[in-house]
Amino acid sequence: MSTPDLTAALERIPGWFWPTDQRLFEWFLSGGASGDVLELGTYLGKSAVLIGGHMRQGETFTVCDLFESDAPDAHNNAETTGSYSTLTRHQFEQNYLSVHDTLPEIVHGPTSIILDHVKADTCRFVHVDASHLYAHVKGDVLAARTVLKEDGIVVFDDYRSEHTPGVALAVWEAVAGLGLAPVCISTQKLYATWGDPLPVQRRLLEWLKSRTDLWHTTDALGDRELVRVNQRKKPKPASPESDLDRLTTELRRTTAKLKEVTAESQNAVQALKKATREVSLLGPVAHRAAGWLRRRSTPRK
Repeated sequence: MSTPDLTAALERIPGWFWPTDQRLFEWFLSGGASGDVLELGTYLGKSAVLIGGHMRQGETFTVCDLFESDAPDAHNNAETTGSYSTLTRHQFEQNYLSVHDTLPEIVHGPTSIILDHVKADTCRFVHVDASHLYAHVKGDVLAARTVLKEDGIVVFDDYRSEHTPGVALAVWEAVAGLGLAPVCISTQKLYATWGDPLPVQRRLLEWLKSRTDLWHTTDALGDRELVRVNQRKKPKPASPESDLDRLTTELRRTTAKLKEVTAESQNAVQALKKATREVSLLGPVAHRAAGWLRRRSTPRK
């Protein structure tokens, strides 16, 4: 399926998966060595549908989610009840099969059991978007490190949202203490590796130079660099001018012309006043001069 067709299909599926991350997923999934792919937390399948469109021959795509099942502890159960009460496995499968012919491997349960289903050092790409609670995200971090191949990419959702501090703590704790190396970030997701981030960053920056729909910048992050990526804002299309708009424009032109004419009139009045003052001052002088001339020209008797 082409990118435009896949993008259109994604728009029909509820969920939070912004265009910037869709483009980044496509780039990361299209390059690099072969390997399996894992998604921890899939909701209604929006990101899973895109991932499924980039699987290669012989690779396995596994998704893990509680769906409508009970969570393993009270805090997690409160989280899923409050945020994902409408999620069911049936809805996920319907959405996925509306685009792809076959389902991925589905692990129906908490992400804590994923290592029973996915072998170590087998994955090239892992998307972590399950629980937002610190204890669970920390476990997902360790699971991702276990299943990823040497230069595999892990993506963490909600690494900076105000309602998900547990994700932020677990992710940056992994950066500080477990050797996780950030590659790039979007507004919603952090892309990282336990391998060397420099080669993939260089390739990413070359690709970003060719993208007219994305902007990017590179920031210092301690002794390393971090690429920030976001979508360029599209200019608003010009709307047809309404009668009111035309009337407003004409009124502005008339007002400007009136101000110009008024200014010219004021200048003319000032010039006339000045001339009048000059004439009033010269009047007595001229009168005396005329009298003197008359007296000079009159013969003396």
